[in-house]
Amino acid sequence: MLWDLDGTLTDPKVGITLSVQYALSRLDYPLPKVDDLDWIIGPPLRESFKVLLQTTEEALLDRAIKLYRDRYKEIGLYENVVYPGIPELLSRLKDKGCRNLLATSKPRVFAEQILHHFSMDSYFSVIMGSELNGQFVEKEVLIEEVLKNVPSDLRSKTVMIGDRRFDVQGARANQIEVISVRYGYGTVEELHNANPDFIVQTVKDLEELLIR
Repeated sequence: MLWDLDGTLTDPKVGITLSVQYALSRLDYPLPKVDDLDWIIGPPLRESFKVLLQTTEEALLDRAIKLYRDRYKEIGLYENVVYPGIPELLSRLKDKGCRNLLATSKPRVFAEQILHHFSMDSYFSVIMGSELNGQFVEKEVLIEEVLKNVPSDLRSKTVMIGDRRFDVQGARANQIEVISVRYGYGTVEELHNANPDFIVQTVKDLEELLIR
C-alpha cells in the first residue's frame, strides 16, 4: 500500500494554512482566510505560492517557502490531526502482512517527524517524500522512486491511496491502481474527473475495501 500523508492519514489544515499566512504576512501580502486556503493542501508548495504571490520570480518563491518552513518545522507539523481509525487500519494491514509505504510530496524530513510524533512510523517500511531542494516533489516521480522498493511481481497488487488528483495522476503514470478518499481535500468534481479505480467516503469504507 502506497499512502499519501496530508488529507489521507492526517488532517494538516491548521498547520499548513497558518504557516502560509505567516509567510504572506512577513512578505506584506494580503492574507486569505484560512477556509479559502484548502486548495493548497496537496499540491507542491512552490506551485501554490506562485498562485498566492502571482509571481514566477524564483527568489521571491524561495523566500516564501523559507518563511513557511520556519514556522512549519517548529509549530505547524505538530498541528496535524490524525484521522480517527487510521492507526488501527495501518496496524491491521501490517499484521496481515501488507507493506505500508509513504509517498508524500511533503518534505521527507517533515513526514518522518509527523509519523514519529503520532507513533505511526513503525507501520511503514518505507517513508518517502520530497527533498528540501525540490527533488521528488512531482507525484509521478515520487511514486516511481517509492516503487523501486516493490518487487516487480508485486506491482500488480500495489495500490496508491490519496485524496487529490495528483495521487491519481501519479499512480496512473506508474501503472498501479489508486483509491481516492473523500474525507480529505479533493473535491467531488476533482476526483470524478481524475477517475480513480475506487472512491471511498470514510476511513471505515477504506478499511472495508482494503481488508476483505
